[in-house]
Amino acid sequence: MKTLLALINRNRKLFFRDKGMLFSSLITPIILIVLYGTFLANVYKQSFESSLPEFLDVSGKLINGTVASQLAAALLAVSCVTVTFCVNLTMVQDRANGSRKDFNVAPVKKPVIYLGYFFSTVLNSLMVNLLALVICLGYIKTMGWYLNAGDIVLLVIDIVVLILFGTVLSSIVCYPLKTQGQMSAVGTIVSAGYGFICGAYMPISNFSKGLQKGMSYLPSTYGTSMLKNHMLRGVFEEMEAKGFPDEVVTGIADSLDCNPVFRDHVVTTTEMLVVMIGAVLVLGVVYLMMTAVPEKNQG
Repeated sequence: MKTLLALINRNRKLFFRDKGMLFSSLITPIILIVLYGTFLANVYKQSFESSLPEFLDVSGKLINGTVASQLAAALLAVSCVTVTFCVNLTMVQDRANGSRKDFNVAPVKKPVIYLGYFFSTVLNSLMVNLLALVICLGYIKTMGWYLNAGDIVLLVIDIVVLILFGTVLSSIVCYPLKTQGQMSAVGTIVSAGYGFICGAYMPISNFSKGLQKGMSYLPSTYGTSMLKNHMLRGVFEEMEAKGFPDEVVTGIADSLDCNPVFRDHVVTTTEMLVVMIGAVLVLGVVYLMMTAVPEKNQG
């Protein structure tokens, strides 16, 4: 345990010492919220307004609060995963600069070394994404606040689970990489594509039936939906208080991917959490099995 803690502290210090890695990780959520607020806010707003029945009189605050909550959930869904790929660069750097050669001759088991990378990535990513959550909450506060303390607690839990998912996924992907160029290429691909796969950039309900069915098998779909459900719970409650018909509220929730369907079954938030935890455990076993196999050319 002492060895593992020493490795975690060592990796965390390297992360803070590398100003480029630290800055890129911290700036990612800020860039995302600026881009989302600039380019996606109007798209989301127009889509939401066009879905409302004409007989409903909806306040600007409720509309803006709905859009802001949707944007914040989408941003966090992407950031929690993509940031882990940035933070996990330490694993690849150690291979590239030869630091792994020192570990290879030290009396430290190989899985312990990789668990050190894993937990340091979790802690550093948690720091970055909790900062992103604070920024998102500030943005929502200016647009339309409908959250309570319970919602925020659930959002923190969602973030922790998504970071665990992102960390184990990035650890598996980064494991065979040996150069920073390879890692940069992987990071670029993930940053560009993950937002579409998880339904952050565009609700999955807007995709074709075939794509919707295929994406219902991906854990990322339910991670994003968890965030949306907890971020928008107060908004839906306010709609009901304003006299919105139940079918209208349900229709809005469906359009925002709050009620994902798997094999004709509407997945609840509890089931979403179980799916995400199950995915973390399965991928975690895969990662441990990978690290247990001796490497032919270490370093």
